Amino acid sequence: MTKPDLMMLCPQRPAAMAQLDAAYRVHRWDLAPDKEAFLAQHGPACRALATNGHAPLTRQMLDLMPRLELVACSSAGFEGFDLATMAQRGIALTNSSPALCDDVADTAILLMLAARRGLVAADAWVRSGDWARKGPFPLQTSVAGSRLGVVGLGTIGQAIAERGAALGMQVSYWNRRDKGAQWRFVPDLVQLARESDTLVAIVAGGEGTRGLISAEVIDALGPQGLLVNVARGSVVDEEALIDALSSGRLGHAGLDVYASEPDPDPRLTSLPNTTLLPHHASATVQTRDAMAQTVVDNLAALFAGRELLTPVDLGAYLPG
Repeated sequence: MTKPDLMMLCPQRPAAMAQLDAAYRVHRWDLAPDKEAFLAQHGPACRALATNGHAPLTRQMLDLMPRLELVACSSAGFEGFDLATMAQRGIALTNSSPALCDDVADTAILLMLAARRGLVAADAWVRSGDWARKGPFPLQTSVAGSRLGVVGLGTIGQAIAERGAALGMQVSYWNRRDKGAQWRFVPDLVQLARESDTLVAIVAGGEGTRGLISAEVIDALGPQGLLVNVARGSVVDEEALIDALSSGRLGHAGLDVYASEPDPDPRLTSLPNTTLLPHHASATVQTRDAMAQTVVDNLAALFAGRELLTPVDLGAYLPG
């Protein structure tokens, strides 16, 4: 029996790759020296494509795959894809949000606690000998009883809210629509920031959310406020963030993502009131394996004629 053709823009984890190699005739675009020619040669035979959110998927690329039915993405984000063209052509998209939910939610809480308790500075205090020379580390800030604002109440946002509530925090959220959740819905993002001690951004990237955490939102969070971003760097107005942190108008930022990666703005990384991770929220062996497995499982569903496991609604991207 002839194996179906599969276009591979980005390699997957070893266990997933072994399954894909066994089930499909895999065309490795990522290894091709002339990528356009490679797509022109092999793209017409492919009903499915495997990738992650870091590779581009343009209209020109899609035009070279006229039979394409599914883009199976092993990451949560997909802002580099031409979603309007995909929606117009009826190409389905799946991603891995459920697989990475717990690790990303845990990382948001990790950044919050590390920032509020001064973990990085406290570690240096012990290692440098300042504890013996200068005495106890300065008092820090408790999170129990404080106010948590969650920006985006999708799957991961709900997990962050649940963790915040378990820590004794008062949880509110902003979303494009009221999700009818157990926590207080605040339709105005500036108001949510004003009424929060910690604001966590966990919305999708892309043009629709670019600069959503604006200068006005940052100023509303205030000089005692903490901004945590585990979404995408584009979600935050980084110039405004740097200015607010430098001037003391914002207390602290806990960041996993940046406007420029992997080389964040040195004005940001040099600030003492930042706690930083290298876009690592989902980066555990278990979660990355599970993310890759969603690609395998969604592809299997397509070719078996079954319902896709983790579809993304592209209805909002239809022109007009």
